[in-house]
Amino acid sequence: MAGRRVMVFPSSAELGPVLAHLVTSRAEKAILSHGRFSLGLSGGSLVSMLSKELLALPDLDCSKWVVGFCDERLVPFDDPESTYGLYKSHFFSKVNIPESGILNIDSSLPVIECAEDYTRKLKEAFPDNDFPVFDLLLLGMGPDGHTCSLFPEHPLLEETKKIVAPIDDSPKPPPQRVTMTFPVVNSARCVAFVSTGGSKAPVLKEVLEGREGPAFPAARVAPTNGELFWLVDDPAAASLTINVERLGSGVKL
Repeated sequence: MAGRRVMVFPSSAELGPVLAHLVTSRAEKAILSHGRFSLGLSGGSLVSMLSKELLALPDLDCSKWVVGFCDERLVPFDDPESTYGLYKSHFFSKVNIPESGILNIDSSLPVIECAEDYTRKLKEAFPDNDFPVFDLLLLGMGPDGHTCSLFPEHPLLEETKKIVAPIDDSPKPPPQRVTMTFPVVNSARCVAFVSTGGSKAPVLKEVLEGREGPAFPAARVAPTNGELFWLVDDPAAASLTINVERLGSGVKL
């Protein structure tokens, strides 16, 4: 791993533009290097923040983007719980990303078959790797320390062979989901967590500074050959005692 950087912003208003610049700078770098930019998206508050900030950029070109989902809920795309559905209405429908560049699940399938089908799609998109190597994964973290749909003390934390795993007993509804596994997450060239709000402060401290007992899932994200960024706001960082970078909206990553 190239090292972890923890960056603290006064609020999400300053964090958002930096996140958008991280996406576009990594896109430019990837397209120059290998002709396309592969991005893994997560849901939650990230959808509105990322969509708003990217759409505010002049000359945003997504024509060479390939977008996957770090996890997805097994619900119809018009359900408000659908991560793909939210990105479609907030972002995809407003940019020039090709339909073939959006790797979404088949929500009509049972959860095990859905995970197998999504694995096939990712293998087709990343034919040269045992595990897909995304240029950038954007992750969130729940107040229980989960990321993707990898929950504390769940057997999927120890999965080492599957690319995408099914989960039908998610402790957070809806119960049926598919999720990327740690081998995929930790194969990425760059991973960026976005964590905002005071409710995240206690768990963020334990994720970044350690805790007694098993590490939280978010703490197990450590790209083997990639960068790791934590972009957090002041309320989320309130309990941290480690050294952090305190930045404003103009920083370039």
